[in-house]
Amino acid sequence: MSNERTSNVRRTGPVRLSTRCLAEAAILVALAQILSYIKLYQFPNGGSVTLATFPLMLFAVRWGLRPGLLACFAYGSLQLIFDGAYAWGWASMLLDYLLAFTPLGLAGLFRGKKWGIFVGTVLGCFCRFVIHFISGITVYRILVPTETVGILFTNPYFYSLAYNGTYMLANTALALVIAALLYVPLKKYILAQDLLGAQEQ
Repeated sequence: MSNERTSNVRRTGPVRLSTRCLAEAAILVALAQILSYIKLYQFPNGGSVTLATFPLMLFAVRWGLRPGLLACFAYGSLQLIFDGAYAWGWASMLLDYLLAFTPLGLAGLFRGKKWGIFVGTVLGCFCRFVIHFISGITVYRILVPTETVGILFTNPYFYSLAYNGTYMLANTALALVIAALLYVPLKKYILAQDLLGAQEQ
């Protein structure tokens, strides 16, 4: 009887955790989507400053790389569907939405690490910036010459660096500030210690 009960726990445990993972993904991706509508600043050709990054970082560092990448891809898909007015054709849709947001899930590489939420945020946001930068020098170079951040740019590389770097730096800083403010009260959850407890039961 004891062996049978243990076997049942082993069979149901992973299913329970998988369901919890999906539930948390749905909640935090939805929260990020809602926060993305609260734009602290909207740039004229796409890109904005919002509080949406932190929920995605939180999910990634709690559940790891693969779930983090999938959740961030889902978020990018929602952004394309509901906020894709700034896309300039299929290349922009691919780069600025589906590919750009997915690397935020790289924060999952630092799951369980003491300062993982901070390092993961910097890595994920930097990789997202790289994708936007590539989009800027390929798809959006049609906008050159143009003025942004008070400077007239005639080089697409400098333009993309300044334009995308401005809002990505702001979004990264906001996510880091939120993480710092919530690190102590949410430390157990940021380090996924509650999930370790669930696995032991």
